[in-house]
Amino acid sequence: MTIILTAVLFATLLGALLALVIGVTAKAFEVETDARVETVTGMLPGVNCGGCGYAGCADFAKAIVEGRTIPSQCPVSTAVNITRIAEYLGITAGEKEKTIAVIRCGGSCAVTVRSPYNGVGDCRSAALVAGGAKGCDFGCIGFASCARACPFDAIEMRDGLAVVHPELCTGCGKCVDTCPKNLIILTPAAVDVHVYCSSPEKGAIKLKVCKTACIACRKCVKAADSETQMTVNGFLVTANYSNPPLPDLVEKAKCPTTALRLASQHAAGAYEGVSK
Repeated sequence: MTIILTAVLFATLLGALLALVIGVTAKAFEVETDARVETVTGMLPGVNCGGCGYAGCADFAKAIVEGRTIPSQCPVSTAVNITRIAEYLGITAGEKEKTIAVIRCGGSCAVTVRSPYNGVGDCRSAALVAGGAKGCDFGCIGFASCARACPFDAIEMRDGLAVVHPELCTGCGKCVDTCPKNLIILTPAAVDVHVYCSSPEKGAIKLKVCKTACIACRKCVKAADSETQMTVNGFLVTANYSNPPLPDLVEKAKCPTTALRLASQHAAGAYEGVSK
């Protein structure tokens, strides 16, 4: 009995000693936290999308409090919440142009040459193995990896083609990092005109595998209001987002393959199944 009591007493004293050591150590190495960080974190959307350039909303909130960034760097927050954060901290909200994702491909299954594919239904896996089930090596694989990565359900898969809905996209950039073909770019939300093609190959080669490819006919370049609105890169024409084309360019250029499109009409399905 004496042995049992001695053991219990020893264990109790040892536990108390360890608790004291842990308490003293924790106090000595305690890192003071700014209560404002938690408050600002609560004002943020909490989706942890990473569009601000930080690991998550808490990390972004800390950066704001420490003056390393500004509230408007969050692509998801509303203008009201950004103003609330700025007023709470007594800082300037700052301005950031809203951006949206654009998937530079118009090659749905209806307009592209199909090739056999029997593998994992993931874009990155397909790109590593066989490139997917479409003839174009530069187009959308169509296995929805970007759609799954989007935390806002802004990307719809339509006939094997990823389509962004501008009204839902926040420009967080999650999809940009996901696409193995580097098809997705962030563009100013105010721009509605885009070239939905990214293939650098010659027009004749592109048309063999996709009816909506850009063939660099330069009709859009000639119809543009200025020489710098459209940029010619070999056999591919792209919109210059520093001096963006106006929406009427699509009608004026009458792109023979409809590679030049309005994002609003593209999202609405105006070009589905087009055949030129």
